[in-house]
Amino acid sequence: MSDSCLFCKIVLGEIPATFVYQDEFVVAFEDINPAAPTHILVIPRQHISTLNDLEAKHDATVGRMTRVAASIAKERGIAEGGFRTVFNCNEDGGQSVYHIHQHLLGGRSMSWPPG
Repeated sequence: MSDSCLFCKIVLGEIPATFVYQDEFVVAFEDINPAAPTHILVIPRQHISTLNDLEAKHDATVGRMTRVAASIAKERGIAEGGFRTVFNCNEDGGQSVYHIHQHLLGGRSMSWPPG
């Protein structure tokens, strides 16, 4: 865990969040600035700064994040109509918190390119 990382503080319960899923490897919570009717962030409990920092040992965690996102989409009733998952990486990619996180967005039609 990183002492100054916002998401690490959420994982540790130091900053409140509206959790929708938790297990020993990942947590998922409502985004505080939603870009869609459903906007959930799925993060690993382990601090990994960016996608560029991923190693083979993280494969199961990233896979779990994606399966959790799909499961939440089903629970929220947006899987049939469709949803989007997004990882941002570094400044030009739109990453604002340097702890990898997968956005689950749905509940409205998505356009392409995303912007």
